Amino acid sequence: MLKFINTFRKDEDGAVTVDWVVLTAAVVGLAIAAYSTIETNANTLITAAGGAVAAENDF
Repeated sequence: MLKFINTFRKDEDGAVTVDWVVLTAAVVGLAIAAYSTIETNANTLITAAGGAVAAENDF
């Protein structure tokens, strides 16, 4: 039983899996944050461009 406990304690396969899961979650979180920022700025730009075109057509 003691040998099994020592072997289990030295096994790092689970720790590597947890590291990859955390790293993947961080990448997904950054991608969502980047998408949100780009979407907001793109909508602002499109609205401004639409307003400029509408103002030009009023003359």
